[in-house]
Amino acid sequence: MTTRSTRSPRRRTVVALAVVLAVLAGFIIRLVDIQVVNADEHIKDSLDVAFAGKQTLYGTRGSIVDESNQTLAGSILQYDCQLDPLLITQIDAQVLDEKSSARLWADVSDDVADITGQTPEEVRAIVGAALAADPASRYAELEKGVSTEQFRALADLEVPYIVCVPHPARTYPDGAVAGNLVGFMGTDSEALEGLEVSQNDCLAATNGTRTYEKGKDGVVIPGTETEVPATDGGTLQLTINRDLQWYLQQLIAEQTQNMAAQRGAILVYEVKTGKVRAAAEYPTVDPNDYAASPTENRTSSIFLDWFEPGSTFKGLTAATVIDAAGQTPASTVVASSLENFPNGARVRDSFQHPAYTYTLTGVLIDSSNAGISKFSEKVDKQTRYDYFKRFGIGEGTASGYPNEQTGLVYPPDQWGAQTTYNTAFGQGVTTTMPELARAYGAIVNGGVKMPLQIIESCTKSDGTVVEPDLAEPDQVISASTSAQMREMLENVFLQAPYAKTVEIPGYRIGGKTGTGEKSDGHGNYKAGAYYTTMVGFAPADDPAYVVVVTLDEPTKVTSSAANATAFQKAMTQVLKTYRVMPSTTSPELLPKFG
Repeated sequence: MTTRSTRSPRRRTVVALAVVLAVLAGFIIRLVDIQVVNADEHIKDSLDVAFAGKQTLYGTRGSIVDESNQTLAGSILQYDCQLDPLLITQIDAQVLDEKSSARLWADVSDDVADITGQTPEEVRAIVGAALAADPASRYAELEKGVSTEQFRALADLEVPYIVCVPHPARTYPDGAVAGNLVGFMGTDSEALEGLEVSQNDCLAATNGTRTYEKGKDGVVIPGTETEVPATDGGTLQLTINRDLQWYLQQLIAEQTQNMAAQRGAILVYEVKTGKVRAAAEYPTVDPNDYAASPTENRTSSIFLDWFEPGSTFKGLTAATVIDAAGQTPASTVVASSLENFPNGARVRDSFQHPAYTYTLTGVLIDSSNAGISKFSEKVDKQTRYDYFKRFGIGEGTASGYPNEQTGLVYPPDQWGAQTTYNTAFGQGVTTTMPELARAYGAIVNGGVKMPLQIIESCTKSDGTVVEPDLAEPDQVISASTSAQMREMLENVFLQAPYAKTVEIPGYRIGGKTGTGEKSDGHGNYKAGAYYTTMVGFAPADDPAYVVVVTLDEPTKVTSSAANATAFQKAMTQVLKTYRVMPSTTSPELLPKFG
């Protein structure tokens, strides 16, 4: 039998236990709420307090590589190093009190200066200035952009007051090779020029973050860390060949200087694919030190400049009258060195001669303005305009280079009496090197115009390969017209005065030259200033490559003959690079006169 005296303590014990359990359950429920149910929210709130920390996790910008994956632009780690001035003074004080065996800052700063390339006085002044501004300063910038080698040397000093923060930086291992095409990055890692800008969506990395909370002792509190990983940029593969690009840049630099021209360029176009295998120019830019180059030399003149093509357009006019008017290489016109046309236009050749019965082939060989003007009358203005457009003149090439220039062909209803004939031989119309290379590619490629391409692909960091959207191949002229054009253009290089200069032993080649006048910017031509062009293809019996060489205002030789030596060397190197077999057939000489 339980007495009242024994029931009362037991009841009190049960009640007390219940209260304890209730309080404990409350703590458990709250702990689960904080640590599990609303953990993310609480961590986020905690990061706003005084001891929250955040670190940027840098992604790596993608590389730019050539057709064989040789690096043209890549990323490396550099370090921004900083000092803790207060800690330096504290350690020095301990050393002087013989409480530490560490080295004095006066000695360490000598080693730091040797590593960073500064003077000891400069290094010590950094700390002195920081302490003068704030005796309790914990931060002073030592040096930005420190290399990995320098960082390791600083780490080997084993001093606690030097901290280096890593970040990615851009490097161009071959310097100026393809510099005008590739472009460059600014010191703030912003893409500034070239493909670095236009292909930024492929190349750009996405930085991640690491957030955490620290205690008063500076130690990261377990469980407070959250991380959003970085995503690296993709690899941009170009169609160009690095070694060929290097050779042609040396070549055009030499030719430009030899001819005392303002600038020069060489473009290599693969006939059957439309891929650009080299885009060399001079002056150029080293992306590692772009500030050393004048602003006008930091971009690609190949893709941004236009010019009057001169007599290279006679090839387009000849293809038009064969394809649309049934003319042949043996068709004839009578032309003297000065022709007056019924509409009042006057056309003059560059040399004096009596009235010749020129074949179409002869007109191209002698580059007769009067002769091609007479042949242009075989079709109407609209037809000629339509063919210019079909060849891609004034249409651009959608190459992927930023802000690519396009040529300009006015509609035929805006052609005056003189322009009607001038356009037949490349005056009163402008084009670009890529447009001209593609047009001649179509002329010799069975009449098929292939889309010009400098971007091969973008391989994303997850392995996804993205190829550029290209236009479909376009049949511009018939295969028969193309065959006749190849034959005539080969005869130009066989019978022109510069034939020996452009000759490549073992190979049949063809092409055309052009000397365009330059505008003075006020509606007139500059006296004695010319833009010279040579465009050619090889092998003539099975065209594989078109090479375009241009010089802007050559002064030692002002005709397109100034380009001949560079063309011959460039085409020879192209054929060697791609191991194009020599020709096994012989050309047929065509008559100049009827």
